[in-house]
Amino acid sequence: MTDHMTSIVRTTAAPAAIGPYSQAVIANGMVWCSGQVAINPSTGTLVPGDVTDQTIQVLANLAAVLAAAGCDARDVVKCTVYLRSMDDFAAMNAEYAKMFTQDPPARATVEASRLPKDALVEIDCVALIGHARRLSHR
Repeated sequence: MTDHMTSIVRTTAAPAAIGPYSQAVIANGMVWCSGQVAINPSTGTLVPGDVTDQTIQVLANLAAVLAAAGCDARDVVKCTVYLRSMDDFAAMNAEYAKMFTQDPPARATVEASRLPKDALVEIDCVALIGHARRLSHR
């Protein structure tokens, strides 16, 4: 049996977990980021505004967790986006495209009837440590 090493990612630059889970876990060269909603890490409260405002905060939170794991958006290989309403898809997508400008990751987007803290959007992701550096050397 192979011993798989894991490590927990923690950063104060993103909201603390609001339940029994970690902000992210590193295992076998992969970073598994928990879903982020639009909680401002300084105040601990959901940012006011529409799905655009919330998506900006969600992506900032994900970027902070990725940075704490030694990655950035270029290392992300898969995202899942949860929207309270699929009517918000275009607005969310416009902000999402600003983070993933080149060779965007695979993605699924689903409508969820309710998200934590009654958020409008939640996004999780999986990244490969050093993925962007390997791509740049192809």
